[in-house]
Amino acid sequence: MFSFGQGQVRLRVPELVAVPLSISREASMAVSAGAMELDMVINYPLLKQQQYSQVHTDIAAVRNVAPHPIVLKVILETSKLSRSDIIAGCKVAEAANADFVKTSTGFGGQGATEDDVRLMKSTIGPKMKVKASGGVKTVNECVAMMEAGAERIGTSNGVWIMKEAETLLENVTHATADTGKGKQ
Repeated sequence: MFSFGQGQVRLRVPELVAVPLSISREASMAVSAGAMELDMVINYPLLKQQQYSQVHTDIAAVRNVAPHPIVLKVILETSKLSRSDIIAGCKVAEAANADFVKTSTGFGGQGATEDDVRLMKSTIGPKMKVKASGGVKTVNECVAMMEAGAERIGTSNGVWIMKEAETLLENVTHATADTGKGKQ
C-alpha cells in the first residue's frame, strides 16, 4: 500500500507465466502458490501467422487452470504487431475469457502508446479491460493512457509517479488556499 495525500494506492505484483513453454503447468503452480493474477505473453509469432486457433488454445489452457476470480492478463507486445494483429490478439484473448489485454512486458520494444491503447479498448467488449504497460513514466502519461481507455497502468516508475502526483496535489491545494485568502 502506498499513501498518497489522504488516500492510498494498492500496488500489485502479478505472477508472470512463461508461454508457450509449460503453459498449464506453470500457471497451475502459480495458482497453487496463491497467485490471484497471472500475466502471460501471447504467442505473437503464431498470431502474426494468423494461427488463431493455436493462440486461443494457449490462452484457454491458462484460463482452464486459473479460473475466475483469478485475473488473467494477456500481453500482446504491441510494438511487434500491426494494427490488424493487435485487433486479432484482442479478439482471441477475449474469446479465451482473459480479463485484460496488456500492451507489453516493458522489456522489448517501445511499450504502451495512446494509439494502441485506444485501438485495444475499441476492439474489446465491456467485460474486458486494457492495461497500458511499458514506457509510462509520468503522471501526465498515466492520465493520457487512462483517457485512451486503460484501466490499469504497469510501470517500473510507480513510486516516482505517486510522488509526482502528490507534489502536484500539494501545489494545487496551496494555490487554492492562497487564492481563497483574498476573498474575505
